[in-house]
Order: sequence, then C-alpha cells, then structure tokens
Amino acid sequence: MKAILSDWRKSKKFVEQRAELYHLWYRFNPMSSGRKLGDEAASQLASRATLVTTARPTNPTKMKTPLNHLHTARFSRAIFCATILCTLVFSANVLRADETCSSPYLARIDGQEEFVYVWTLGVEGMGDGSDKLVTVDVKPGSPSYGKVVSSSSVDGRNEAHHGGFTDDRRQLWLAGLESSRVFIFDVHTNPAKPKLTRTIDNFAETTGGAVGPHGAYALPGRVLIPCLSNAKDKGGKTALVEYGNDGNYITTHWLPTKEDARGASGAEFADGYGYDARVLPRKNALLTSSFTGWNNYTTDFGKLTADPEAMKHFGNTMVMWDFHARQPKKVFEVPGAPLEIRWAWGDKHNYAFTATALTSKLWLVYADDRGEWQAKEVAPISDVKGGVLPVDISISSDDKTLFVDCFGDGKCRVFDVSDPQKPKQIYEKPIGKQVNMVSQSWDGKRLYFTSSLLARWDKQGADNEQFLRGYTWDGKELKPAFDLDFTALKLGRPHHMLFGSTKIGANRTSVASIR
Repeated sequence: MKAILSDWRKSKKFVEQRAELYHLWYRFNPMSSGRKLGDEAASQLASRATLVTTARPTNPTKMKTPLNHLHTARFSRAIFCATILCTLVFSANVLRADETCSSPYLARIDGQEEFVYVWTLGVEGMGDGSDKLVTVDVKPGSPSYGKVVSSSSVDGRNEAHHGGFTDDRRQLWLAGLESSRVFIFDVHTNPAKPKLTRTIDNFAETTGGAVGPHGAYALPGRVLIPCLSNAKDKGGKTALVEYGNDGNYITTHWLPTKEDARGASGAEFADGYGYDARVLPRKNALLTSSFTGWNNYTTDFGKLTADPEAMKHFGNTMVMWDFHARQPKKVFEVPGAPLEIRWAWGDKHNYAFTATALTSKLWLVYADDRGEWQAKEVAPISDVKGGVLPVDISISSDDKTLFVDCFGDGKCRVFDVSDPQKPKQIYEKPIGKQVNMVSQSWDGKRLYFTSSLLARWDKQGADNEQFLRGYTWDGKELKPAFDLDFTALKLGRPHHMLFGSTKIGANRTSVASIR
C-alpha cells in the first residue's frame, strides 16, 4: 500500500509539473491568444492532479498491470514532456480546414460541408422584415439539396454583415454593422436548425467606444472582432475587440493613427481604419485591413459617391501586428480601401492577398528575403474604366488559384497565383447583376456566391438581384449547381456565408481547449 500511495503522490507531482509546462508554453507561445488562457489550461491540469490524489486507489489484486510493472507501464517524464511540446508545435502547422478562408484555429469539418449558413439583411415589407440566419442544405444526394431548411430571425434590421465560429465550432457569432449588436447562435445542438442563445447589445459601452463590429474570427477560447468605426464621431478610426467564448468582454486594441502610432513604423500612413483581421500563427503575424466608418457605410451609395469630402474618408492602409503581444509593428500604405485578407496555406508561403475596392487592384503582403514584411500592388483587376469594385476574394487550399468577386459588373474573375508576385487572370464568369461574397470548399470543387453588399449600397430596380448561387469548379469552368432567389423566398438580402456540418473534428491549435 505504501508503494501505491508513493506512486500516486508522484503522479500528482507529475501532473502538476505538466500543468506548469502548459502554463509556460501558453504564456510565451506566440501562437497563443494570451496569458489568461494559459493560466486556465494550467489550472485545468492542476485540477486533474487533485482528482488523481482524491480518487480511490484500485484494489491491487484486481489491477490488470502488476505493481512491479507500473514503472514500465508509464511514460517517462522526459518522453511525455517532449511529446506534449511536439504535439503543440506540429499541430499548429496542420492547417486543414473545410472553408479556405477559415481561421487556422477553427475545428474542422470532417468531410464535405452539409449546410451553408447565410447571414441575411432584412428588408422592410419582405417577410418579417428582420435580419435572419438562413440555413441551406448542400449535402450531396439530399432530397432538400439546394433548398432552405431553416430560418431564424433576430430582432429588427441591424445591417447584417459578417460572422464567424468560436474555435470549437459550437457557436456562430453574427454582427450588425449599423446597430453594433452581436448575435450568438448555437450551431452544435442541431446544425440544421441553429438557435439564437444570446445577444450582445452593449458593445460600444463595453468596448470603450468601438462600433461597427465586422465579424468574428476564431482564436483559442475567444473571438477577435475587427470593427469599422467609433462611437465618438462615427468616422473610420476604430479597434480590434476580443470576447471570450462565454460571451464576456476581454479587451480592446485601437488601431494606430498618426497621433498615436503605438510604436509602429510607417506612422506617416496610419489612419486608424479597420476592416478584416487574419492571423498567420507560425509567423506570429496578425494582419488588418481598412474600409470606412459608420457615417459612410450607412449613407446611400449614390449620395456618398457624389460627395467629394465623404470619399476622402476611406481607409488606405494595412497593419502588420505582433500577434501574441497585440502590438502594431508596421503600417503599409495601400490606397483604395483594401478589404478581405487571405493568407496562403503552404507551410513556407509567407504572404497574403487583398483587393482594393476603390482602385480595383490586387495587393500582396509578403515576407522578403530578410524576413521583413512588405506590401505591393501585383495586378490590376480588369481593365474596365472606373473599376469593378472588387469586394471579396477566396484563395484555393493549394495557393494556386484566387477567385475575385466584383460587385460593379457582377463577375467572378479567377487568377492563377502560382507565382504570387505575378498573378494572371485565367477566367471570368458573370454571376449576377451584382455579386458580393464567395465561399470555396477546401477541395476547390464547390463555390457559393451571394449578392448583397450593404442595404444602402445594393443596386436598384431590376439590377437588385438577391441570391445564393452554388457552382462547381473543375479547374477550368464554373458550372451552376443551384440557385435560390432570396427576394422570391421573402428572406431578404443574403450577405455572408459559413459552412456547417454534423461532423466536426477536434480543434487543431488550441492548448486552452483541453478538457
């Protein structure tokens, strides 16, 4: 018995030491989302150690492993420690996902997507008039393939825009650009019928004045919410905000400005504007882009473009951050409102693409031969006079193909980006009178498109098509798979899409998710 208790005490000490290892790893790991989560992971392991010492020992006569073999049955401390560290390091590099624009921290779908969730703007006099989450069945061979299987409305019209999952993919956070409300849906209990479980309606007050939440980006145990505006003047100066998966506020990081560059180089370009935010964990890199503030995106498009002063208030920058420290390091001048950011997926591909909405250009942010981050224009997006208003991009999982949606002429243009420094357009396809978002499956065989940009910026009359359209891609041509008319269905204006499934794998990079 004395030998058994000795082993148990050693086990407790062993687990406590492993808890400290996790604590230190997560505290200093540049891929981590912050020290609080490291503390949480350590405390969880420490609680396991307590369970070890309080559990009742097994009767030695009933043990399958003889006591004199206990030492050979256990891993050595050194091997276990090395295993943990290797697991943490290498799991961070296994960047597999179901949707090519997803966070590398997101639990992946096993197999093909089964549902497309569509965050949809309400239209006055159409159906219930409210914003809603629409679920469309895209399971191959399903009798309801390409059809709406559920719809869940939220309170009022909030300028439904973008959203994102928590890292465990149990929740879907959906943002309202105009109301600054965030709606949290349970997509785990019944993926075919998401349920609204919580609404954050004090966003500006809680975050210190950030407004216009653009979406939600999964980090371990929390979400990163890039914003577009501020409560003081409702201009473009804004912040990044972090909330825990439990819905509680964590912190706010204001973007660098000329007046307060927060230590970043390129301060002469800093305008404080925000839009998208994406992470490349293995390089400890967080990249943000810029758009415009509340005053502009809630103004009628025709009125806005006719106002020379208003047109001066668009973002012309991207910012590279130290991800772990949440510290802006360098501001890039990228004229013309750089919108969506898409990091390449290859292990040695240290670059990201964006498209500038007002100048119709493709830009590349990349690490040069010295490891320094640079930004440069690499290709025009069409030769149409006045531009085509590129609004969304999607990179293939092999980093060879980039799909570019152009709201101006309703076309999707496809670029060969095998050489990221020299993109070449290889194909284009009219999707509709207007087109906004594009979502691509990981295998590159399926693409989905929506139509609405902003309630006051969408086209008018016959050009105001509102749809979700599915296509197949064989590497040469986009072919229609299904077409849903959201106006005829009295649903509204479809905007952002996310993939859902009943088959979800484990988290890939999170220590804090250990349970």
